Amino acid sequence: MNDKDSLILKTARGVIAAESRAVSGLIKTLDASFVKAVRLLASCQGKAVLLGVGKSGLIARKIASTLASTGTRSIYLHPVESLHGDLGMIGPGDVAVALSYSGETEETAKLLPILKKQGLPVISITNNPGSRMARRSDVTLNLHVKAEACPFDIVPTSSTTAMLALGDALALALMELKGFDKSSFASLHPGGNLGKLLNLKVADLMHKGRLNPVVKETDSIAAALKVMTDTRAGAVSITGKGGKLTGYFTDGDLRRRLQAGLKDLTGPVRGVMTCGPMTVHPETMAMEAARLISEKKVDNFPVTDSKTGRPVGIIDERDLLKEGLG
Repeated sequence: MNDKDSLILKTARGVIAAESRAVSGLIKTLDASFVKAVRLLASCQGKAVLLGVGKSGLIARKIASTLASTGTRSIYLHPVESLHGDLGMIGPGDVAVALSYSGETEETAKLLPILKKQGLPVISITNNPGSRMARRSDVTLNLHVKAEACPFDIVPTSSTTAMLALGDALALALMELKGFDKSSFASLHPGGNLGKLLNLKVADLMHKGRLNPVVKETDSIAAALKVMTDTRAGAVSITGKGGKLTGYFTDGDLRRRLQAGLKDLTGPVRGVMTCGPMTVHPETMAMEAARLISEKKVDNFPVTDSKTGRPVGIIDERDLLKEGLG
């Protein structure tokens, strides 16, 4: 590695170290003001209105998006556009969250008195708690950033990283306070791979009907093997009285039995089955089924009706993998 390459890595490591210090510094400085900001947003009857110009504006957009995706209605408004008509997007019950490193950004500072006149509470995120923006706010969250990662202490780096981390902390604290759970999150993310992961259930992927391998306890091992072969499942669910699942038999079980000396395949399959196997239900989330398959180191699970205990399908690792699960 030549000197220029070493300098590149040294610079990169320095930037990451500086930004890490800025973020970790927030842990020690979080106080009652943060709690007040979370409570203010939690009690908001309207929406959170994120404000910022330049790099702070970009971070404000991201925070607005994170808030919206975690159960807090929010929008981003550019302070300049707000002064030229977009104030109409603000309504009763809204809460403003203004971002500015200096707290003296002209457009934002001009806007806050107008918002206050409209009755909006204002939360400011700044590195200058004595600034005009902070003085016009109901709650001020101080970044406590000592210096930017930029060698000239000019380019917004450590400050914007700290803003982003603080915004994420607000969003997730609100999510926790509101009891916004995984199912709530899934309802707001129906599309794309994330939506698929959060919404897919075992019922959507399981093999059922003629593709669901099922035999009775009294059926022979040979009959069970035929059903396994015909359905290409590599396993078979075994039922007893009333059609309830009592056992499970896999091709892995067969290999182990053969190695142990099994020769007669005419005997009942109940003599070689795994009794009381672990099952999942059609309403089980596919992500949970994938976790269990990985944890138990198996290829598939029988799927049973949660009320009757009857086998209604089989869920296979390969089907989960096709969907990006596992």
